Amino acid sequence: MGNKLKGKDLIKLGFPKNNSINIALGQINRYRKREKKERILEEAKQVLLEPEKYKGNAIWGKVAEGLVKPVEVKFHQLRNTRAPFSIYGENEIDDQAKYQLYDALKLPIAVAGALMPDAHSGYGLPIGGVLATENAVIPYGVGVDIGCRMCLTIYPMKASYLKGKQHQLENILKHHTKFGMYETHDKKHDHEIFERSAFKDIPLLRRLKIKAFKQLGTSGGGNHFVEFGTVSIQDPNNEWGLDTGDYIGLLSHSGSRGLGANIAKHYTYWATKQCPLPKNVQHLAWLDLNTHDGQEYWLAMNLAGDYAKACHDNIHHRISKLLGSKPVAKIENHHNFAWKETVNGKEAIVHRKGATPAAKGQLGIIPGSMTAPGFIVRGKGNPNSLQSASHGAGRLYSRRKCKEKFTKSAIKQQLQKHDVSLIGGGVDEAPMAYKNIKKVMNNQQELVDVIGTFTPKIVRMDK
Repeated sequence: MGNKLKGKDLIKLGFPKNNSINIALGQINRYRKREKKERILEEAKQVLLEPEKYKGNAIWGKVAEGLVKPVEVKFHQLRNTRAPFSIYGENEIDDQAKYQLYDALKLPIAVAGALMPDAHSGYGLPIGGVLATENAVIPYGVGVDIGCRMCLTIYPMKASYLKGKQHQLENILKHHTKFGMYETHDKKHDHEIFERSAFKDIPLLRRLKIKAFKQLGTSGGGNHFVEFGTVSIQDPNNEWGLDTGDYIGLLSHSGSRGLGANIAKHYTYWATKQCPLPKNVQHLAWLDLNTHDGQEYWLAMNLAGDYAKACHDNIHHRISKLLGSKPVAKIENHHNFAWKETVNGKEAIVHRKGATPAAKGQLGIIPGSMTAPGFIVRGKGNPNSLQSASHGAGRLYSRRKCKEKFTKSAIKQQLQKHDVSLIGGGVDEAPMAYKNIKKVMNNQQELVDVIGTFTPKIVRMDK
């Protein structure tokens, strides 16, 4: 008897000759490869005898599910009709983004949908797409960068300080923010998030914990940034009791780094396996929330969202210390996430792929581009948009198009014209790559009220 566990060993134990054997072998090979065969067979026997006891178990939960109530793998056709939806700023949105939403609305699990005025096509759901589903979560409807978010800190400092101390502020961003795949902080900070049981209970997360620890407080590449700018508070009845006028603000945009990307990849694989769909919509494969993988993804997604928040907290904490100033206000929230919310009187899973939650009274920040203002907003809780708003201005040109269309000197001219200092940043993030934020805001007056603006002045991005 060799030491490699085979399917016939499990059949000998009494496993039924069905997919539960493949699931068991898959889990053992992935997570228990180095252990003695006898010990694993001992455990497998216990699972076979009392599968109910092992439901939700990190390694054996999936096997128990295969024995008690196997996930039904069946090919799903799309419905002929779309679930109800609303589109904001329809004339500014490319057709492909609309077709992507229309396809998603025909999923058998779709309840309702909406398209925000910054929408453009993406993978699976369009960017700026909102989709409510019934008891199912679509990993690609959340996206690869789980819990990507905006965070704005307002400091009780006069805006003129930005000009006077420009050199020092540029240095703070240059030396105390880290971007891209490989940069990490020399001085690591610990965080209570690493004590979370999900890091121990879910085998995938156990493997990702060290990398997540190293990447804490760093930002991704692409359109992620940390920037100083001028905050102008216009609403005298603002939530923080601030006088109207100008302040200094720090705005960051980034997500859950390698942790979120790996979670997305892993569970998208299982979703496509368990939920075969027509080729044009296979990115929209979902996990039923009553299944082992569905519940595990939900836990992992929420952990990734909290980790993204921890990264922003870390960035803002480091910079506040260097500024020697305590914030007077903080505004933050996720996009690229799924929430349990009430839609038409029933609980639904609301996916916001590049869309900001805008429940009644909920605060948010919607950035423009590095040469255009962002808007500090208060949600109106509009049910037609599934209580959502745009997450930015939205792209006018794809990254590839930008490289064909814009030159570094054209970008430089734009930056000079708006008096913006840029550290890093590629041609694909040219300010001209984005839609007109004023138009976008105009198209969502039913969704949010404006409290103030944020105008970037010193911008730091990946190289």
